[in-house]
Amino acid sequence: MTRVAAVDCGTNSIRLLVADADPATGELVDLDRRMTIVRLGQGVDRTGRLAPEALRRTFAACREYAAVLKEHGAERLRFVATSASRDAENRDEFVRGVLDILGVEPEVITGDQEAEFSFTGATKELAGSDHLPTPYLVVDIGGGSTEFVVGDDRVRAARSVDVGCVRMTERHLVRAGVVSDPPSEEQIAAMRADIEAALDLAEETVPLREARTLVGLAGSVTTVSAIAQELPAYDSEAIHHSRVPLERVRGITEWLLRSTHAERAAVPSMHPGRVDVIGAGALVLLSIMERIGAEEVVVSEHDILDGIAWSLA
Repeated sequence: MTRVAAVDCGTNSIRLLVADADPATGELVDLDRRMTIVRLGQGVDRTGRLAPEALRRTFAACREYAAVLKEHGAERLRFVATSASRDAENRDEFVRGVLDILGVEPEVITGDQEAEFSFTGATKELAGSDHLPTPYLVVDIGGGSTEFVVGDDRVRAARSVDVGCVRMTERHLVRAGVVSDPPSEEQIAAMRADIEAALDLAEETVPLREARTLVGLAGSVTTVSAIAQELPAYDSEAIHHSRVPLERVRGITEWLLRSTHAERAAVPSMHPGRVDVIGAGALVLLSIMERIGAEEVVVSEHDILDGIAWSLA
């Protein structure tokens, strides 16, 4: 066993996994897994820069994670940063802050690398499963981007496109600095058109429709699963490898886009940091399912974070 630690810093959240990994058996034993909504990508799509308040929130989470790492004594640490920090002009400020707090330099990875990590994390434990036919299409719907990966025991094709729950919300659903509550039909249609154009881009390099199993990752997908199951609280065990039919995803998405902030916030499994962006994230998922003709999505709690951990093992 090797004790490893992985940090995934995305557009909406920063997450930590400390685990014992055994490459011989393919076993990854969680010691600590946590997530903090920091909205690092706040305003990046509009300004091209990381906002000072977003950096402060992110650095506060890093200091919390430093204490966890000290407690568990991880042998190796890898910090990966994704969409928001790729796009920002002042990403050097972000890199210096993380280095000062955690002692490692964040790797601002490409979309293709992000896709590879996501695929490994989501499918490693599915290998040899009789009830989930291959090839898989793994979709990781983040805050700023969505990764599409098709493969079986290895990645065959991957593409990252700039649609995510935060980016779509800020681009289409914000008026005068306030999220529309609920959005108009025109706003939803513009957002849907943006998503469809991104799917066209993804299909240029990734054979989306060849997939026989759709595996969905990240907070927008897991939250849709929690709502579908009417969970009294967010429950990772109940969500992991749950299956949500297309019609259920459609119904949930339509409700989220019609609902008010207060109605969404009242959902017991809803993280407060997702209330304003979950409608856009659900619409990305629904658009993907309709595009490829998927009857259901298999939801995974294991994703890029687990892929990063395996890269250390």
